Amino acid sequence: MMSLQSALIGFLLSKLLPTPLTAQELIVVQTTAVATGTMPLAAGFVGILPALSLLSEEQDGTPPINLSWMAAIGWSCSVAFFGVFLSPPIRKQVIIKEQLAFPSGTATAQLISVLHHLPPPDTSLRRRAGYREVNTEDDEEIQASITPGTDDTVEELNSGEREVVQHQGWSNLVWSFLASSFMTILAYFFPVVFSIPLFGTYLAREWLWSFTPSLSYVGQGIIMGFPTTLSMNLGMLVGWGVLSPMSKLSGWAPGPVGDMTSGARGWILWVSLAIMCADSFVSLLPVAAEYFTYLLPTRISYAMYGHEDTDSDKEDFECETEDRLVPIRWVLAGLGGSVVIGTILVWAVFGNEGIKPWATLIGFVVGGLLSILGVRALGETDLNPVSGLGKISQLLFAWILPGNVVANIIAGGVAEAGAQQAGDLMQDLKTGHLIHASPRAQFFGQLIGSSVSIIVTSTAYSLYQRAYTIPGPSFPAPTAYVWLSLARLLRNGRLPDNCGIFMLVFAAVFAAISAFKTYASRRQLPYVKWIPSGVAFAIGFLNTPSFSLARLIGGIIEYVYHTRISRDGGADIRAIVVASGFVLGEGVISVVSLILRTCGVGVISCFGCSPGLCGGCPA
Repeated sequence: MMSLQSALIGFLLSKLLPTPLTAQELIVVQTTAVATGTMPLAAGFVGILPALSLLSEEQDGTPPINLSWMAAIGWSCSVAFFGVFLSPPIRKQVIIKEQLAFPSGTATAQLISVLHHLPPPDTSLRRRAGYREVNTEDDEEIQASITPGTDDTVEELNSGEREVVQHQGWSNLVWSFLASSFMTILAYFFPVVFSIPLFGTYLAREWLWSFTPSLSYVGQGIIMGFPTTLSMNLGMLVGWGVLSPMSKLSGWAPGPVGDMTSGARGWILWVSLAIMCADSFVSLLPVAAEYFTYLLPTRISYAMYGHEDTDSDKEDFECETEDRLVPIRWVLAGLGGSVVIGTILVWAVFGNEGIKPWATLIGFVVGGLLSILGVRALGETDLNPVSGLGKISQLLFAWILPGNVVANIIAGGVAEAGAQQAGDLMQDLKTGHLIHASPRAQFFGQLIGSSVSIIVTSTAYSLYQRAYTIPGPSFPAPTAYVWLSLARLLRNGRLPDNCGIFMLVFAAVFAAISAFKTYASRRQLPYVKWIPSGVAFAIGFLNTPSFSLARLIGGIIEYVYHTRISRDGGADIRAIVVASGFVLGEGVISVVSLILRTCGVGVISCFGCSPGLCGGCPA
């Protein structure tokens, strides 16, 4: 969601203004940026819409669905605001009453307080177990254990580092931006630059083992941190180094390795799906149990926790005045309007053959319920388990609308959108709460960001569809296959040969790992960050090795930088600035590449490319 990066770039840009932004104004800018950037995920432009384009009339009973620009606008409008109007009431519960950590939002608040010479925000926590008070020392340990890289970055900032951000930030950002831009434009004209046969041409051509030295991927690895990128690459080694050749050589996946239907990539996709579902389900269990226990009557709560309700439990910790809060009538009107209008728009875009209006309505209701679980998980672990929540919604709609693949994907997408959007925006509301920004101003920023992103995202997606095949070599959209594969499984119940046993084994293993990781996290054990993440491990299956290797380099850079270079309180913020420049450079120049492709300007040379593997090659 790039909260830290948005705050940093907004701060640097504001230095060009006659009057720089205040801390509260910067939070509104950052909130608007995050709301804008959330739309491609919330509206399913990286998963749901590509999945619909992969439909087969022979296999699914319906032809592929490719939305026009206007239809994409309608679909975006249908899911753009539901999560925004969900945010104020959820904020009251998880930020004000329960004071959940929201580590990324807290880290962003700490960064902004340093940049604006403000006192450190009060990040003391109260846990749900009888509102047990946690002192400042315990809180610091909790924050460090949850997001060691991010929080260490912020907490170690001193006055000298503030000067680094203000005076050297632009230099670091510009040079990293230019380096990433140069690599991206070079890879456009010479595609082999981003598809280097590092392990030999045979492995690159037949088994997809190539290397993409994308500085954007390196930057993402720096932001993600070494433990996460390590989990991803462990998954990559198991998936692409063990299971892929095993399925191919055993005849279970006889097609080309990269084929998502009959090849090894499609075979290991199912194992990845089992890992994600098991990890997400187990990690959500304590959150759900805690939440529903909280809803139980006082006597049952007393029997389970050994405490009674006290006046302090019932105290309203809201520190904002009414004129700075979002009125409840706005929330009710917005929720009702977004649900009604969203249901009508989904019906207008997909018709009765796609999904019935009553099923879309149920999707919004399910999305509201899942949002509560997703936001609570995000508040405690800094991870929004939308992948697992999406699978839960698909399972539900397989029972409500059996045999309808299109409705399963769309309804599941509607439910997931609310959880995705509400979770991402809640981190910003946590930042605003700690720095005393106006929740109403942030709410307006969220509405503006979501509204602008409808046009930007739909237009960009339509242009990319004209210039590239999605999914395809340049944009594989692996989550699209996850959505479609589960919908097909729920429709016809067929799995690839000998895939089921591997799914069960890996699901059981990662259910146990997830349970232990959840236990260790709640106990604040020091080694919790080194316990493999099931979701990150599964993503190593979904992406080809080229995507994971570059991110591992970024993770190693982050680890070495934090442990060797900046461990004594050095200019730690530089890593975030440089990583942001890497990501922004490739993002901006990719738009230039899109324009070149649309105008018919092709690659200069496909020398060294394996046919079909380099995104820019016509083969």
